[in-house]
Amino acid sequence: MNMPKTLFDKVWDSHVVAEMPDGGVLLYIDRHLVHEVTSPQAFDGLREKGRPVRRPDLTFATVDHNVPTDGRAIDESTLSGQQLAALNRNCQEFGVPLFGYLGDKQGIVHVIGPQLGITLPGLTIVCGDSHTSTHGAFGALAFGIGTTEVEHVLATQTLPAPRKPKSLGIEVVGSLGPGVTAKDIILAIIRKLGASGGTGYVAEYFGPTIRALGMSNRMTICNMSIEMGARAGMIAPDETTFEFIGAEDRPFAPKDFAFKQMVEHARSLSSDPGASYDRTERLDVEGMPPQVTWGTTPAMTTDITGAVPEPRDAAEERALSYMGLKPGQSMADLAVNTVFIGSCTNSRIEDLREAAQVVRGRRVAPGVRAMVVPGSEAVKQLAEREGLADVFRDAGFEWHHAGCSMCLGMNGDILRPQQRSASTSNRPYEGRQGPGSRTHLVSPITAAATALKGRFADPRELL
Repeated sequence: MNMPKTLFDKVWDSHVVAEMPDGGVLLYIDRHLVHEVTSPQAFDGLREKGRPVRRPDLTFATVDHNVPTDGRAIDESTLSGQQLAALNRNCQEFGVPLFGYLGDKQGIVHVIGPQLGITLPGLTIVCGDSHTSTHGAFGALAFGIGTTEVEHVLATQTLPAPRKPKSLGIEVVGSLGPGVTAKDIILAIIRKLGASGGTGYVAEYFGPTIRALGMSNRMTICNMSIEMGARAGMIAPDETTFEFIGAEDRPFAPKDFAFKQMVEHARSLSSDPGASYDRTERLDVEGMPPQVTWGTTPAMTTDITGAVPEPRDAAEERALSYMGLKPGQSMADLAVNTVFIGSCTNSRIEDLREAAQVVRGRRVAPGVRAMVVPGSEAVKQLAEREGLADVFRDAGFEWHHAGCSMCLGMNGDILRPQQRSASTSNRPYEGRQGPGSRTHLVSPITAAATALKGRFADPRELL
């Protein structure tokens, strides 16, 4: 009799090509996503060894980290421009499809994968980017890899992996109130488990609250799995997943009979009754207010209605000093310089629609720079057709082209030292949005409310 398996077990086990003497395995990789930052040395390695890309048809490249989101021309005299130019040359030489700057398929790699139908249930998906965990929202096993591993996948379509990670089941229950979103759920999970609480595990999220979420929100949750140290995050596919993949505008998704086959296989991926996780956690979101980070990791989170806590250790003392905060300060009293709505965590059309609900007919507070950076050119164009761009521009927001932008400040969209931002991105690390920058993570709807008030604001007051 077969032992019951989890979703993670099923996908992992079905992709093991060989077992290694040291206990590791060789995994087959179904999709390899490539961008300009972690790929140049990998392509150079192939060139030096005279190797081709093993499966260019399963390799997809885009530009996102370094692209200028204001639409200006790429400057090849800069490091960013050189990386963009190098990816263009490498993709041409090795026959890899590239979704280039300002093209209709270009965007943040973790936005366009699902959007184009490249991301599918049951696949293994890798990319030289830690937030590849995003794609786990479809029941895929997706994780980030290093540059050496990028070269290995390009050359062989396989990946040596250490011992199989442990499984972490996270059940989420309770109904989300108005103004509370998936971003608040994942911040609350990381707040509970800690910045290293998922280290060594692949997390599977389940429960009625997860099932009630749309795909965009599920992607937000899986995206930030890495912020608690997890190797990946996964959610079992269901009718919501199939409806998303079956949309007519996903050119790489299976069609007709192939789509039916994909759905039939995907239905078998849910964790079996009786399957056990190495560890389980539970979060009840009933009555939970919107969340906001106060420190320099996503685990340093509090309620939007709360205050800066007393430090519990040296790391939290350092975070308070860096962020220019004191225990007991109310989050609602903290003024911001910049509001950033974007990144692979929260830049999809659903995120922009949520934020626009709050912004419509109102104005950004004086002295606040507010910016919206769609996750892809397709999202940008759809938002413009729906009138969302006008809503944001009329309110005083900047409206940008697609890219990673201020999430990590590689393209010129940065904060000045000691400036404070409300950001829908995923990491409030020291210097992440520019030297000396002070970043607070929030949901798109909380970011929108904060832009209007000029200080951290509870969006429930504006709905």
